[in-house]
Amino acid sequence: MRVVMFTHAADPADALPAASFLDATVTCLPPLPSNYGAVDDADAVLIDTRADLTRARALCQLLSGPMECGPILLVVDDGGAAALQDDWGASDFVMAGASPAELAARLRMLRRAAPPSQAPREDRLEVGDLVIDVTAYTARIHGEILDLTYKEFELLKFMAINQGRVLTRETLLDEVWGQDYIGGARTVDVHVRRLRAKLGTEYDQFIGTVRNVGYRLDAPGII
Repeated sequence: MRVVMFTHAADPADALPAASFLDATVTCLPPLPSNYGAVDDADAVLIDTRADLTRARALCQLLSGPMECGPILLVVDDGGAAALQDDWGASDFVMAGASPAELAARLRMLRRAAPPSQAPREDRLEVGDLVIDVTAYTARIHGEILDLTYKEFELLKFMAINQGRVLTRETLLDEVWGQDYIGGARTVDVHVRRLRAKLGTEYDQFIGTVRNVGYRLDAPGII
């Protein structure tokens, strides 16, 4: 189970001590727009409301509305609980001092109540641990955003759309840079090398080289 917690605390235990005892991977992130995409592959989302109720409400409405994320559990204190309304869009709430057993039970109930998985979103591409959000122009590995240029993103996106297919350098030039581009195959090689560097040593094998032909994007172990 993967849980994302939005909080200004550096450690989940500082915001919700019971989170330290969950049999789950808890990713703790500050509530910044650049981090919102991390909810895409999360089983549940926790929002710490105690620092700013107004901003927590706006974030909850965004995640439950336009972003259509999974179940949202609000972390509240006594004052925050009294301020909760239906228009927040949250699935449930939990007191900051809740026991590990209560927190685990609430998360289990939320997962059971969640609607069944829908068809894959057309604006989201997945290749192993790599998740590309086409509309937000972001690419993530394990929730961490890759710092890509526009052309690097477009190249990665096109290869992901054609996952498993061998793409020639000429095809990549035409589709990503346009048929009027006067550069050569070297341009593709340079951008692929930069992409591999940004993917890191653990994931650079996503982009495989097909000698004398071009490149293919696939999850490691398949290439």
